[in-house]
Amino acid sequence: MCKILLSINPEYVECILSGEKKYEYRKQRCRRKIDRIVIYSTCPVKKVVAEVSVSEIVDSSPVDVWERTKDFSGITKEFYDSYYKGRERAIAYKLGTIKRYNPPLPLEEFGLSSAPQSFVYLPDEAAN
Repeated sequence: MCKILLSINPEYVECILSGEKKYEYRKQRCRRKIDRIVIYSTCPVKKVVAEVSVSEIVDSSPVDVWERTKDFSGITKEFYDSYYKGRERAIAYKLGTIKRYNPPLPLEEFGLSSAPQSFVYLPDEAAN
């Protein structure tokens, strides 16, 4: 098991932290088996704000994934449809227990000099 750092828009980060958004959607599944996601809140925050456990990975057609996750998607159906337009497969990471970083941490604490476009694998000992 390992953890990844994801770049996420601050509006969606707040929805995750409030519990409104319990799924994080991606177009591709990580090759490694992950059990934790470290959340980097993008501009204007530009800090690592939390870490969350992954309790399940939903990997199916976009229609099926939406039906299974829509109640806690934290996004609109229109946004979802545009994100997966032309795709045959959708990935949803079900988010579990949240550990907030107080204060939020700079990327350098995780050995990174810039935010990943999509995600980056982190070593287990990164910022604990």
